[in-house]
Amino acid sequence: MFKSKHIETNTIHAGKVKDKQFGALSTPIYQTSTFIFDNVQQGSARFMGEEEGFIYGRLGNPTVRELEQRMAALESTEEAAAFGSGMGAVSATLLANLKKGDHVVASSALYGCTFALMNHKFPEMGIEVSFVDMTNEAEIRSQIRENTKVIYLETPINPNLVVIDLEMVAKIAKEHDLVSIVDNTFMSPVLQNPARLGIDLIIHSATKYLNGHGDVIAGITCGSKEQIENIKLTTLKDMGAIISPNDAWLIIRGLKTLSVRVERHCENAQRVAEFLEAHPSVKLVNYPGLPSHQGYSLIGKQMKAAGGTLAFEIDGTFDDAVTFMNSLQLCSIAVSLGDAESLIQHPASMTHSPYEEEERAAAGISETLIRLSVGLENVHDIISDLTQALDHMNNRLRQVG
Repeated sequence: MFKSKHIETNTIHAGKVKDKQFGALSTPIYQTSTFIFDNVQQGSARFMGEEEGFIYGRLGNPTVRELEQRMAALESTEEAAAFGSGMGAVSATLLANLKKGDHVVASSALYGCTFALMNHKFPEMGIEVSFVDMTNEAEIRSQIRENTKVIYLETPINPNLVVIDLEMVAKIAKEHDLVSIVDNTFMSPVLQNPARLGIDLIIHSATKYLNGHGDVIAGITCGSKEQIENIKLTTLKDMGAIISPNDAWLIIRGLKTLSVRVERHCENAQRVAEFLEAHPSVKLVNYPGLPSHQGYSLIGKQMKAAGGTLAFEIDGTFDDAVTFMNSLQLCSIAVSLGDAESLIQHPASMTHSPYEEEERAAAGISETLIRLSVGLENVHDIISDLTQALDHMNNRLRQVG
């Protein structure tokens, strides 16, 4: 398998398996639920782990296997496991490393469903979670206990785009023999490689930038051979959040254009962020590509660029934010990110509605915070749409006043 030092080449070639039977350029889709053994002895040997080969769709599939190899290559890890959703990856990865009586240190802001899993379901399972400001090293260290097993975070954080120093987190985790897990969805392996900074396990919602076309729900976890084997033989196999061969193929196809798509996403997002920061109706813009952002200094050190997603606060009320969003014509009101289309959503009432009001405040998610996944359209059209929607909002305010 070919691997280059250049990400543009690797998104196309790294981890690719040559089709020796027919020479197909495109990865074949093995749309089968089970696999035939030559004889009973072969079937037994595969079940016992004495012979390599496929057994049953829930335990592995050649198309899925190629996706896993490609993602391991892109994230500079030994192995990867593919899942039927991003939350399938999150839950399986966490539960493979936790049991009753264990403790997790997690960032105070997280994707809404990850937060709900930790804050609502984990206590029922006897797993404790401390939510902390992970930009503060002293605060992280103060929350580590004898029963702490995992440090979990996102960077940039969904939805407020706070950036966390991964080298700092990895150092703390190694000092205390903890498993460090980072959700790398917002960056993709094109912009950030947490394993190279010392992080143990890297999660992606493959629904987003990896696929890039809004037609797949999937997740990926990358890590060492030992860690991924543990996940595959326990929480993936027994909980069954597997990905279909067709969905795996769609992500493999998406990976081929990942680097060029991410480059355009970043270029457009930078222009949009600069426009919004200068607009009088916008109170705050959270985008790591702006010098005003707390994570700006980590670009070039931890992140190659700032990504294609940003968040901003309307200088007004919740109703003003609603008016603005409902006035958009090009940008689609939809959750998710990383698609060719620009997608906009209201975290407090949508993706982060599992948070209570006080929890949202602690996580920096205000009622006027809006998340925008900047698409691949001409940036002038995106800015024009945002401009007319802000003008419509301001005209409404003048009429009400």
